[in-house]
Amino acid sequence: MKVDKRQIALNRATVLKSRISDYIDARKLIPKGLEKTKEIDERKKKIMSILNATRADFVDWHWQLKNRIKDVETLKKILPLSELEIRHIEEVSKVYRWAISPYYLTLINPDDMVDPTRLMSIPSFLEMQKDLHNLDPMGEEFTNPAGSITRRYPDRLIINTTNECAMYCRHCQRRRNIGDIDKSSSQKKITESIEYIKNNEEIRDVLITGGDPLTLPNETLEWILKSLRAISHVEIIRIGSRMPVTLPYRITDKLVKMLKKYHPLYLNTHFNHPMEITEDSKKACEKLSNAGIIIGNQAVLLNGINNDKFVMRCLNQELLKIRVRPYYIFHAKTVKGTSHFNTSIDDGIEIMEYLRGYTSGMAIPYYIVNAPNGLGKTPILPEYIISRGKDSFTLRTWENEVIQYENHPSIPIIEIIQNEYKKKG
Repeated sequence: MKVDKRQIALNRATVLKSRISDYIDARKLIPKGLEKTKEIDERKKKIMSILNATRADFVDWHWQLKNRIKDVETLKKILPLSELEIRHIEEVSKVYRWAISPYYLTLINPDDMVDPTRLMSIPSFLEMQKDLHNLDPMGEEFTNPAGSITRRYPDRLIINTTNECAMYCRHCQRRRNIGDIDKSSSQKKITESIEYIKNNEEIRDVLITGGDPLTLPNETLEWILKSLRAISHVEIIRIGSRMPVTLPYRITDKLVKMLKKYHPLYLNTHFNHPMEITEDSKKACEKLSNAGIIIGNQAVLLNGINNDKFVMRCLNQELLKIRVRPYYIFHAKTVKGTSHFNTSIDDGIEIMEYLRGYTSGMAIPYYIVNAPNGLGKTPILPEYIISRGKDSFTLRTWENEVIQYENHPSIPIIEIIQNEYKKKG
């Protein structure tokens, strides 16, 4: 009997189509910055009017930093705030610092109390809830061998360069460092950090972070990059920055021209929701990519923001559109004042289970739990091995089909080749 291969393929395509229909419907309801350009531009005009700014001012990163919104009086002119919200923000302000770039405020839907960008940027009464967490669950203070270094791994480390950011995210893992004023690490501390790297030849990968190192002047940043690139055993330099998200105008032609001198250079950024991916952030990422800087995204799994399989899938697909590779989904750390953002590990596993097979492998990051006290990143994966026998594995596919897979022993190919040639002289 002749097999109709085309009909089999069409039947399979129908099944596959049915598996994506729920996402197609859900995706329409997820706010995406690239689809909200008109609304964002209207909010820009309103903020420029309130702050007496020109469009040239608005796209100047120095102006943005200088004009971060950090008081309720200014904020309530931009967003409708109830008296209760105002009291809550004032109470939080006494304990935890906050500031929002004018740019990031354009992403917030003023009519939605639980808008994801609002929850990540505006202080909430939830930050004042009593919890048993501390401000340094990663034990960074105990992994500082010199200068402003954090070292948790054999061949790589972090240099913390500043406590300043364009916006102080409400889920920040280093809120203990924010303090009351912006303060960069001293030249002496950074020099000590560089000397430590120079004297430890196993260090091949250095991450420059903070705060946000892109708040530093180009000259300071270049001094650090140039000093590191002069160390022969430093192979990779990475920059950790949320500027493409919170202040994309920082990615200037001048900055990019300087950065590209120090390849191989990588930049890890931090988009958490599709609404954060806008035309402005797209331009910033394209500038970096065009200069050969590889961009990875380190999202944090946050309650009410992205602990939803459809939102996370949409985020990762939107990232690929702006040439950013999803790299990590971090399980939120147990930092004091941020417990309302914590999720269960089950949420993360469900998302990872859903991504596999339902989107391309490029859109699937690693799901990571940071072990407490600086013990490092631990990957968490759904279980696909059901059991193993002597010569086979029982596996579960992404569609939950159970299959048998033969387990062939590795063939010592080099030995076989060598023996063959010995036999034949």
